[in-house]
Amino acid sequence: MTDERVHTAVLLAPAGERRRAARARRRAAAEHAAAALAVQHDAQRAGARAERDERRATRVLPAAGERRRAALRTTGRLRIPRHQDTTATWAGAYPFQTESGLGADGVFVGQDHGSGAPFVYDPWVLYQRQLISAPNLVIAGIVGAGKSALAKSLYTRSIAFGQRVYVPGDPKGEHTAVARAVGGIAIALGHGSPTRLNPLDEGHRPTGIDDTTWAAQVTARRRDLIGALTETVLERRLAPTEHTAIDVALADTVRCAEVPILPMVVDRLLQPAPADGARLAEDGRLAGHALRRLVAGDLAGMFDGPSTVAFDPTLPMVSLDLSAVSENSTALSLLMTCASAWMEAALDDPTGGKRWVIYDEAWRLMAHPALLRRMDAHWRLARHLGIANVLIFHKLSDLDNVGDSGSAMRALAASLLANAETRVIYRQESDQLGPTATALGLTRTERELLPQLGKGQGLWRIRDRSFLVTHQMLPAELELFGTDARLR
Repeated sequence: MTDERVHTAVLLAPAGERRRAARARRRAAAEHAAAALAVQHDAQRAGARAERDERRATRVLPAAGERRRAALRTTGRLRIPRHQDTTATWAGAYPFQTESGLGADGVFVGQDHGSGAPFVYDPWVLYQRQLISAPNLVIAGIVGAGKSALAKSLYTRSIAFGQRVYVPGDPKGEHTAVARAVGGIAIALGHGSPTRLNPLDEGHRPTGIDDTTWAAQVTARRRDLIGALTETVLERRLAPTEHTAIDVALADTVRCAEVPILPMVVDRLLQPAPADGARLAEDGRLAGHALRRLVAGDLAGMFDGPSTVAFDPTLPMVSLDLSAVSENSTALSLLMTCASAWMEAALDDPTGGKRWVIYDEAWRLMAHPALLRRMDAHWRLARHLGIANVLIFHKLSDLDNVGDSGSAMRALAASLLANAETRVIYRQESDQLGPTATALGLTRTERELLPQLGKGQGLWRIRDRSFLVTHQMLPAELELFGTDARLR
Protein backbone atom coordinates (compact mmCIF):
# COMPACT_ATOMS: atom_id res chain seq x y z
CA MET A 1 0.00 0.00 0.00
CA THR A 2 1.29 3.36 -0.94
CA ASP A 3 1.92 6.22 1.55
CA GLU A 4 -0.96 8.15 0.27
CA ARG A 5 -3.18 5.24 1.00
CA VAL A 6 -1.82 4.79 4.56
CA HIS A 7 -2.34 8.47 5.41
CA THR A 8 -5.84 8.23 4.05
CA ALA A 9 -6.39 5.19 6.28
CA VAL A 10 -5.27 7.00 9.43
CA LEU A 11 -7.49 9.94 8.73
CA LEU A 12 -10.33 7.55 8.20
CA ALA A 13 -9.55 5.74 11.59
CA PRO A 14 -12.09 6.06 14.36
CA ALA A 15 -11.83 9.04 16.80
CA GLY A 16 -11.12 6.80 19.85
CA GLU A 17 -7.97 5.37 18.30
CA ARG A 18 -6.67 8.85 17.47
CA ARG A 19 -7.04 9.95 21.14
CA ARG A 20 -5.18 6.87 22.39
CA ALA A 21 -2.33 7.61 20.01
CA ALA A 22 -2.06 11.23 21.23
CA ARG A 23 -1.97 10.13 24.90
CA ALA A 24 0.75 7.63 24.10
CA ARG A 25 2.85 10.33 22.51
CA ARG A 26 2.46 12.64 25.54
CA ARG A 27 3.42 9.85 27.96
CA ALA A 28 6.47 9.09 25.90
CA ALA A 29 7.50 12.78 25.92
CA ALA A 30 6.98 13.09 29.74
CA GLU A 31 8.96 9.91 30.40
CA HIS A 32 11.78 11.27 28.22
CA ALA A 33 11.82 14.60 30.11
CA ALA A 34 11.76 12.84 33.52
CA ALA A 35 14.65 10.63 32.49
CA ALA A 36 16.71 13.68 31.39
CA LEU A 37 15.96 15.48 34.69
CA ALA A 38 16.96 12.41 36.69
CA VAL A 39 20.25 12.26 34.81
CA GLN A 40 20.89 15.96 35.61
CA HIS A 41 20.12 15.47 39.32
CA ASP A 42 22.39 12.44 39.46
CA ALA A 43 25.22 14.50 37.91
CA GLN A 44 24.76 17.35 40.46
CA ARG A 45 24.75 14.93 43.40
CA ALA A 46 27.83 13.26 42.07
CA GLY A 47 29.63 16.62 41.75
CA ALA A 48 28.65 17.66 45.29
CA ARG A 49 29.87 14.31 46.65
CA ALA A 50 33.18 14.68 44.85
CA GLU A 51 33.68 18.25 46.18
CA ARG A 52 32.83 17.13 49.73
CA ASP A 53 35.21 14.21 49.51
CA GLU A 54 37.97 16.48 48.19
CA ARG A 55 37.41 18.98 51.00
CA ARG A 56 37.50 16.25 53.60
CA ALA A 57 40.66 14.85 52.11
CA THR A 58 42.44 18.27 52.18
CA ARG A 59 44.71 18.84 55.27
CA VAL A 60 44.63 22.45 56.65
CA LEU A 61 46.31 24.14 59.68
CA PRO A 62 44.03 24.07 62.76
CA ALA A 63 42.79 27.37 64.17
CA ALA A 64 44.86 26.87 67.30
CA GLY A 65 47.92 25.79 65.29
CA GLU A 66 49.57 22.42 65.01
CA ARG A 67 50.38 20.47 68.10
CA ARG A 68 53.64 19.22 69.52
CA ARG A 69 56.87 19.80 67.66
CA ALA A 70 55.12 20.66 64.38
CA ALA A 71 53.78 23.83 66.01
CA LEU A 72 57.35 25.28 66.34
CA ARG A 73 56.40 26.91 69.62
CA THR A 74 55.89 26.11 73.28
CA THR A 75 53.11 23.76 74.25
CA GLY A 76 51.46 26.36 76.50
CA ARG A 77 49.25 29.19 75.34
CA LEU A 78 50.80 32.71 75.10
CA ARG A 79 49.34 34.94 77.77
CA ILE A 80 50.45 38.63 77.97
CA PRO A 81 49.37 40.52 81.11
CA ARG A 82 48.01 44.04 80.87
CA HIS A 83 50.63 46.74 81.53
CA GLN A 84 49.94 49.40 84.12
CA ASP A 85 52.19 52.41 84.69
CA THR A 86 52.20 56.02 85.84
CA THR A 87 51.24 58.97 83.63
CA ALA A 88 54.85 60.17 83.80
CA THR A 89 55.93 56.99 81.97
CA TRP A 90 53.06 56.97 79.48
CA ALA A 91 53.82 60.59 78.58
CA GLY A 92 56.98 59.38 76.84
CA ALA A 93 55.09 56.87 74.69
CA TYR A 94 52.06 59.08 74.04
CA PRO A 95 53.18 62.73 74.34
CA PHE A 96 50.60 65.52 74.64
CA GLN A 97 47.85 63.01 75.57
CA THR A 98 48.49 61.95 79.16
CA GLU A 99 49.95 65.21 80.56
CA SER A 100 48.11 66.62 83.56
CA GLY A 101 49.47 70.16 83.14
CA LEU A 102 51.41 72.52 85.38
CA GLY A 103 48.51 73.79 87.43
CA ALA A 104 46.94 77.22 87.56
CA ASP A 105 49.65 79.18 89.43
CA GLY A 106 51.62 81.35 87.05
CA VAL A 107 51.42 83.66 84.06
CA PHE A 108 48.98 82.84 81.28
CA VAL A 109 50.78 81.94 78.07
CA GLY A 110 48.20 80.40 75.75
CA GLN A 111 46.40 77.14 75.05
CA ASP A 112 47.72 73.64 75.65
CA HIS A 113 46.89 71.52 72.60
CA GLY A 114 47.00 68.28 74.55
CA SER A 115 44.23 69.13 77.00
CA GLY A 116 42.72 72.26 75.46
CA ALA A 117 43.16 73.99 78.83
CA PRO A 118 44.97 77.32 79.45
CA PHE A 119 48.73 76.95 79.82
CA VAL A 120 50.44 78.97 82.55
CA TYR A 121 54.10 79.22 83.46
CA ASP A 122 56.12 80.64 86.32
CA PRO A 123 59.68 79.37 86.89
CA TRP A 124 59.67 80.38 90.55
CA VAL A 125 56.44 78.48 91.23
CA LEU A 126 57.77 75.40 89.45
CA TYR A 127 60.99 75.62 91.44
CA GLN A 128 59.09 75.82 94.72
CA ARG A 129 57.09 72.74 93.69
CA GLN A 130 60.41 70.99 92.82
CA LEU A 131 59.35 70.43 89.23
CA ILE A 132 62.54 72.13 88.03
CA SER A 133 65.90 72.72 89.69
CA ALA A 134 66.84 75.92 87.81
CA PRO A 135 64.58 78.84 86.78
CA ASN A 136 66.45 79.61 83.54
CA LEU A 137 64.70 79.51 80.16
CA VAL A 138 65.89 78.95 76.58
CA ILE A 139 63.79 80.02 73.57
CA ALA A 140 64.83 78.97 70.05
CA GLY A 141 63.10 79.34 66.69
CA ILE A 142 63.50 80.57 63.15
CA VAL A 143 63.02 84.24 62.29
CA GLY A 144 59.36 85.23 62.56
CA ALA A 145 58.27 82.23 64.64
CA GLY A 146 57.28 84.42 67.63
CA LYS A 147 60.03 83.77 70.17
CA SER A 148 60.61 87.46 71.06
CA ALA A 149 56.88 88.01 71.48
CA LEU A 150 56.76 85.07 73.89
CA ALA A 151 59.58 86.51 76.01
CA LYS A 152 57.88 89.91 76.12
CA SER A 153 54.57 88.35 77.14
CA LEU A 154 56.20 86.38 79.93
CA TYR A 155 58.00 89.28 81.57
CA THR A 156 55.34 91.97 81.03
CA ARG A 157 52.57 89.79 82.45
CA SER A 158 54.86 88.92 85.38
CA ILE A 159 55.22 92.58 86.34
CA ALA A 160 51.67 92.49 87.73
CA PHE A 161 52.90 89.84 90.22
CA GLY A 162 55.72 92.07 91.50
CA GLN A 163 58.51 90.76 89.30
CA ARG A 164 61.00 93.10 87.61
CA VAL A 165 62.77 92.94 84.28
CA TYR A 166 66.38 93.72 83.33
CA VAL A 167 67.62 93.71 79.73
CA PRO A 168 71.40 94.21 80.01
CA GLY A 169 71.77 94.53 76.25
CA ASP A 170 69.17 94.95 73.50
CA PRO A 171 71.02 94.74 70.15
CA LYS A 172 67.96 95.58 68.04
CA GLY A 173 66.11 97.94 70.37
CA GLU A 174 63.04 95.68 70.42
CA HIS A 175 62.44 96.06 74.17
CA THR A 176 62.61 99.86 74.29
CA ALA A 177 58.92 100.45 73.53
CA VAL A 178 57.92 97.73 75.96
CA ALA A 179 60.00 99.20 78.78
CA ARG A 180 58.41 102.61 78.36
CA ALA A 181 54.91 101.12 78.08
CA VAL A 182 55.18 99.33 81.45
CA GLY A 183 56.55 102.38 83.27
CA GLY A 184 60.22 101.44 83.11
CA ILE A 185 63.17 103.08 81.41
CA ALA A 186 65.10 102.33 78.24
CA ILE A 187 68.63 103.76 78.17
CA ALA A 188 69.91 104.26 74.64
CA LEU A 189 73.67 104.13 74.18
CA GLY A 190 75.55 104.91 71.02
CA HIS A 191 77.33 107.53 69.00
CA GLY A 192 75.81 110.96 69.48
CA SER A 193 73.76 109.93 72.48
CA PRO A 194 73.99 112.29 75.48
CA THR A 195 73.67 109.34 77.85
CA ARG A 196 76.77 108.24 79.71
CA LEU A 197 77.19 105.26 82.00
CA ASN A 198 80.15 105.06 84.32
CA PRO A 199 80.87 101.32 84.68
CA LEU A 200 83.04 102.08 87.73
CA ASP A 201 80.07 103.35 89.73
CA GLU A 202 79.54 101.57 93.02
CA GLY A 203 76.00 100.78 91.99
CA HIS A 204 73.09 99.67 94.12
CA ARG A 205 74.12 98.67 97.62
CA PRO A 206 72.22 95.72 99.06
CA THR A 207 70.65 96.11 102.46
CA GLY A 208 72.33 94.60 105.50
CA ILE A 209 75.90 94.67 104.19
CA ASP A 210 78.74 96.25 106.19
CA ASP A 211 81.21 98.80 104.81
CA THR A 212 84.17 96.42 104.62
CA THR A 213 82.29 93.76 102.69
CA TRP A 214 80.75 96.34 100.40
CA ALA A 215 84.12 97.92 99.60
CA ALA A 216 85.59 94.49 98.80
CA GLN A 217 82.69 93.67 96.49
CA VAL A 218 82.97 96.98 94.65
CA THR A 219 86.73 96.56 94.21
CA ALA A 220 86.34 93.01 92.88
CA ARG A 221 83.60 94.07 90.47
CA ARG A 222 85.67 96.94 89.12
CA ARG A 223 88.73 94.73 88.70
CA ASP A 224 86.73 92.06 86.86
CA LEU A 225 85.19 94.68 84.59
CA ILE A 226 88.52 96.26 83.59
CA GLY A 227 89.95 92.81 82.96
CA ALA A 228 86.97 91.70 80.86
CA LEU A 229 87.04 94.85 78.73
CA THR A 230 90.78 94.47 78.14
CA GLU A 231 90.48 90.80 77.20
CA THR A 232 87.68 91.57 74.75
CA VAL A 233 89.74 94.13 72.86
CA LEU A 234 92.96 92.10 72.97
CA GLU A 235 91.07 88.87 72.10
CA ARG A 236 93.14 86.89 74.61
CA ARG A 237 93.50 86.26 78.33
CA LEU A 238 95.52 88.74 80.38
CA ALA A 239 99.03 87.96 81.49
CA PRO A 240 99.85 88.09 85.24
CA THR A 241 101.88 91.23 84.72
CA GLU A 242 98.92 92.92 83.04
CA HIS A 243 96.67 91.97 85.94
CA THR A 244 99.14 93.62 88.31
CA ALA A 245 99.30 96.80 86.22
CA ILE A 246 95.49 97.04 86.14
CA ASP A 247 95.21 96.47 89.91
CA VAL A 248 97.74 99.22 90.66
CA ALA A 249 96.16 101.69 88.23
CA LEU A 250 92.65 101.01 89.56
CA ALA A 251 93.72 101.34 93.20
CA ASP A 252 95.52 104.61 92.49
CA THR A 253 92.45 105.97 90.65
CA VAL A 254 90.04 105.07 93.46
CA ARG A 255 92.39 106.57 96.05
CA CYS A 256 92.76 109.89 94.24
CA ALA A 257 89.24 110.45 92.83
CA GLU A 258 85.91 110.66 94.57
CA VAL A 259 84.18 109.41 91.38
CA PRO A 260 86.59 107.14 89.48
CA ILE A 261 86.11 106.96 85.71
CA LEU A 262 87.74 104.97 82.94
CA PRO A 263 89.94 107.79 81.52
CA MET A 264 91.70 107.99 84.87
CA VAL A 265 92.50 104.27 84.79
CA VAL A 266 93.79 104.56 81.22
CA ASP A 267 96.04 107.49 82.15
CA ARG A 268 97.57 105.57 85.06
CA LEU A 269 98.11 102.50 82.90
CA LEU A 270 99.94 104.44 80.20
CA GLN A 271 101.69 106.81 82.63
CA PRO A 272 101.94 105.23 86.09
CA ALA A 273 103.18 107.19 89.07
CA PRO A 274 106.99 107.56 89.27
CA ALA A 275 107.02 105.55 92.46
CA ASP A 276 105.60 102.54 90.62
CA GLY A 277 108.57 102.37 88.26
CA ALA A 278 109.03 102.24 84.49
CA ARG A 279 108.64 98.47 84.45
CA LEU A 280 104.98 98.76 85.43
CA ALA A 281 104.36 101.14 82.53
CA GLU A 282 105.71 98.53 80.11
CA ASP A 283 103.62 95.76 81.69
CA GLY A 284 100.37 97.75 81.36
CA ARG A 285 101.04 99.37 77.99
CA LEU A 286 98.90 96.97 75.88
CA ALA A 287 96.10 96.97 78.43
CA GLY A 288 96.11 100.77 78.50
CA HIS A 289 95.89 101.03 74.71
CA ALA A 290 93.07 98.47 74.67
CA LEU A 291 91.02 100.42 77.21
CA ARG A 292 91.74 103.67 75.41
CA ARG A 293 89.24 102.55 72.76
CA LEU A 294 86.43 103.26 75.23
CA VAL A 295 87.87 106.68 76.06
CA ALA A 296 89.14 108.17 72.83
CA GLY A 297 88.34 105.57 70.19
CA ASP A 298 85.16 104.55 68.37
CA LEU A 299 83.30 104.12 71.69
CA ALA A 300 84.19 107.52 73.11
CA GLY A 301 81.39 109.48 74.74
CA MET A 302 79.53 106.55 76.28
CA PHE A 303 81.64 105.32 79.21
CA ASP A 304 84.29 108.02 79.64
CA GLY A 305 82.60 110.25 82.21
CA PRO A 306 80.29 110.26 85.22
CA SER A 307 76.89 108.64 84.74
CA THR A 308 74.11 110.91 83.48
CA VAL A 309 71.42 108.43 84.58
CA ALA A 310 71.06 106.45 87.76
CA PHE A 311 70.09 102.82 88.02
CA ASP A 312 66.80 102.56 89.87
CA PRO A 313 66.18 98.94 90.96
CA THR A 314 62.62 99.79 91.98
CA LEU A 315 61.50 100.39 88.38
CA PRO A 316 59.49 97.57 86.81
CA MET A 317 61.86 97.36 83.85
CA VAL A 318 65.28 98.66 82.83
CA SER A 319 66.57 98.07 79.31
CA LEU A 320 69.83 99.14 77.67
CA ASP A 321 69.25 99.89 73.99
CA LEU A 322 72.43 99.08 72.02
CA SER A 323 70.89 99.21 68.55
CA ALA A 324 73.07 102.19 67.56
CA VAL A 325 76.17 99.97 67.56
CA SER A 326 74.57 96.65 66.58
CA GLU A 327 76.64 96.40 63.38
CA ASN A 328 79.94 96.36 65.31
CA SER A 329 80.17 93.04 67.15
CA THR A 330 83.20 94.05 69.24
CA ALA A 331 81.65 97.35 70.22
CA LEU A 332 78.45 95.52 71.09
CA SER A 333 80.36 93.15 73.34
CA LEU A 334 82.16 96.01 75.10
CA LEU A 335 78.91 97.89 75.65
CA MET A 336 77.24 94.74 76.90
CA THR A 337 80.09 94.06 79.31
CA CYS A 338 79.96 97.61 80.72
CA ALA A 339 76.19 97.53 80.94
CA SER A 340 76.22 94.18 82.74
CA ALA A 341 78.66 95.54 85.28
CA TRP A 342 76.48 98.61 85.75
CA MET A 343 73.46 96.37 86.51
CA GLU A 344 75.41 93.74 88.37
CA ALA A 345 75.08 95.28 91.82
CA ALA A 346 71.30 95.13 91.58
CA LEU A 347 71.38 91.60 90.17
CA ASP A 348 73.62 90.41 93.00
CA ASP A 349 71.22 91.66 95.66
CA PRO A 350 69.46 88.54 97.02
CA THR A 351 66.79 90.77 98.55
CA GLY A 352 65.90 92.28 95.18
CA GLY A 353 63.00 89.90 94.65
CA LYS A 354 62.16 87.91 91.54
CA ARG A 355 63.67 89.33 88.36
CA TRP A 356 63.83 88.40 84.70
CA VAL A 357 67.14 88.91 82.88
CA ILE A 358 66.68 88.86 79.10
CA TYR A 359 69.52 88.03 76.70
CA ASP A 360 68.15 88.65 73.20
CA GLU A 361 70.12 87.78 70.06
CA ALA A 362 72.27 85.57 72.28
CA TRP A 363 74.24 84.11 69.37
CA ARG A 364 75.99 87.48 69.01
CA LEU A 365 76.72 87.85 72.70
CA MET A 366 78.17 84.38 73.22
CA ALA A 367 80.89 84.99 70.62
CA HIS A 368 82.98 86.89 73.19
CA PRO A 369 84.65 84.87 75.98
CA ALA A 370 84.60 87.54 78.68
CA LEU A 371 80.90 88.22 78.22
CA LEU A 372 80.10 84.51 78.00
CA ARG A 373 81.80 83.91 81.35
CA ARG A 374 79.76 86.66 82.99
CA MET A 375 76.56 85.19 81.57
CA ASP A 376 77.53 81.73 82.80
CA ALA A 377 78.13 83.08 86.32
CA HIS A 378 74.66 84.64 86.41
CA TRP A 379 73.08 81.40 85.20
CA ARG A 380 74.78 79.32 87.84
CA LEU A 381 73.75 81.74 90.62
CA ALA A 382 70.17 82.14 89.39
CA ARG A 383 68.63 80.26 92.33
CA HIS A 384 70.70 82.14 94.90
CA LEU A 385 69.95 85.53 93.36
CA GLY A 386 66.28 84.85 92.61
CA ILE A 387 66.61 85.63 88.89
CA ALA A 388 65.36 83.80 85.80
CA ASN A 389 67.64 84.20 82.79
CA VAL A 390 66.09 84.00 79.33
CA LEU A 391 68.33 83.12 76.39
CA ILE A 392 66.83 83.83 72.94
CA PHE A 393 68.42 82.60 69.72
CA HIS A 394 67.48 81.05 66.40
CA LYS A 395 68.59 77.42 66.61
CA LEU A 396 70.37 75.16 69.05
CA SER A 397 73.20 74.61 66.60
CA ASP A 398 74.21 78.23 67.29
CA LEU A 399 75.85 76.84 70.42
CA ASP A 400 78.17 74.80 68.18
CA ASN A 401 79.47 78.01 66.60
CA VAL A 402 80.82 79.26 69.92
CA GLY A 403 84.57 78.66 70.05
CA ASP A 404 86.40 75.63 68.75
CA SER A 405 85.32 72.06 69.36
CA GLY A 406 86.43 70.99 72.82
CA SER A 407 87.32 74.54 73.88
CA ALA A 408 86.34 76.16 77.17
CA MET A 409 84.00 78.54 75.33
CA ARG A 410 82.10 75.62 73.77
CA ALA A 411 81.76 74.03 77.19
CA LEU A 412 80.42 77.28 78.68
CA ALA A 413 77.87 77.61 75.88
CA ALA A 414 76.73 74.03 76.43
CA SER A 415 76.41 74.66 80.16
CA LEU A 416 73.92 77.47 79.49
CA LEU A 417 71.61 74.92 77.88
CA ALA A 418 72.28 72.35 80.59
CA ASN A 419 71.38 74.87 83.33
CA ALA A 420 68.04 75.70 81.67
CA GLU A 421 65.44 73.02 82.33
CA THR A 422 62.76 74.93 80.43
CA ARG A 423 63.31 74.87 76.66
CA VAL A 424 60.79 76.35 74.24
CA ILE A 425 61.37 75.29 70.65
CA TYR A 426 59.53 77.05 67.85
CA ARG A 427 59.55 75.98 64.21
CA GLN A 428 62.88 74.64 63.01
CA GLU A 429 64.16 74.01 59.51
CA SER A 430 64.46 70.39 58.41
CA ASP A 431 68.27 70.45 58.52
CA GLN A 432 68.13 71.40 62.22
CA LEU A 433 65.90 68.55 63.35
CA GLY A 434 68.76 66.14 64.05
CA PRO A 435 70.88 68.47 66.24
CA THR A 436 67.80 69.78 68.03
CA ALA A 437 66.43 66.31 68.77
CA THR A 438 69.83 65.14 70.00
CA ALA A 439 70.42 68.16 72.24
CA LEU A 440 66.97 68.00 73.86
CA GLY A 441 66.37 64.24 73.76
CA LEU A 442 63.18 64.59 71.73
CA THR A 443 60.99 61.64 70.80
CA ARG A 444 60.29 60.81 67.16
CA THR A 445 56.82 62.35 67.45
CA GLU A 446 58.23 65.59 68.84
CA ARG A 447 60.95 65.73 66.20
CA GLU A 448 58.46 65.30 63.34
CA LEU A 449 56.30 68.02 64.87
CA LEU A 450 58.89 70.84 64.79
CA PRO A 451 58.83 71.71 61.04
CA GLN A 452 55.01 71.74 61.07
CA LEU A 453 54.57 74.32 63.84
CA GLY A 454 52.79 77.53 62.90
CA LYS A 455 53.58 81.02 64.07
CA GLY A 456 53.25 81.28 67.82
CA GLN A 457 53.17 77.50 68.31
CA GLY A 458 55.96 76.09 70.42
CA LEU A 459 57.07 72.80 71.91
CA TRP A 460 57.68 73.35 75.62
CA ARG A 461 60.11 70.92 77.22
CA ILE A 462 60.06 71.35 81.00
CA ARG A 463 62.52 68.85 82.39
CA ASP A 464 61.16 65.53 81.04
CA ARG A 465 57.64 66.79 80.26
CA SER A 466 56.35 68.04 76.91
CA PHE A 467 53.61 70.51 76.00
CA LEU A 468 52.44 71.83 72.65
CA VAL A 469 51.33 75.40 73.32
CA THR A 470 49.91 78.17 71.14
CA HIS A 471 50.92 81.59 72.44
CA GLN A 472 47.96 83.98 72.69
CA MET A 473 48.11 87.79 72.85
CA LEU A 474 45.69 90.67 73.10
CA PRO A 475 45.50 93.09 70.13
CA ALA A 476 47.37 95.75 72.13
CA GLU A 477 50.11 93.26 72.99
CA LEU A 478 50.36 92.12 69.39
CA GLU A 479 50.91 95.71 68.28
CA LEU A 480 53.45 96.43 71.03
CA PHE A 481 55.41 93.19 70.82
CA GLY A 482 55.56 92.90 67.03
CA THR A 483 59.02 93.08 65.45
CA ASP A 484 57.85 93.45 61.84
CA ALA A 485 56.43 96.95 62.06
CA ARG A 486 58.48 98.14 59.08
CA LEU A 487 57.24 95.29 56.90
CA ARG A 488 53.63 95.96 57.93
